[in-house]
Amino acid sequence: MFNSVNNPFNRQIESSTSSGDGNQRKQREQEQKERKLLEEEEQDEVKIGGRPVLSEDEIKYMVNEYIRKIKSEHENEPKVIEKADKYLEKFNIQKFMKNNPNITAPDFYMIMYSETEYITR
Repeated sequence: MFNSVNNPFNRQIESSTSSGDGNQRKQREQEQKERKLLEEEEQDEVKIGGRPVLSEDEIKYMVNEYIRKIKSEHENEPKVIEKADKYLEKFNIQKFMKNNPNITAPDFYMIMYSETEYITR
């Protein structure tokens, strides 16, 4: 294929279609090393905000405290207290957790604000 005219310095020529065993072996070894390193590497655990997920009991407690705080801030407004009590009666922890899985404390306060905003109006 190549002769001295095409390759005057007698260099080893590898074409892209070459199936040289040495080159393929090096590639396979490199891939195996990379796979081995990836398998041995520990999984990185990333939590957005780095906060723990709240349990059902924690959410119940936080809801009661949130409503208690609203009631104490508006103790001179009977309509607000009535709405807050009504919200607390209708609050379903299972439904709340289903609609908001893996909720953290900051998420809880954002959700509660949007769900209870109408109470103070």
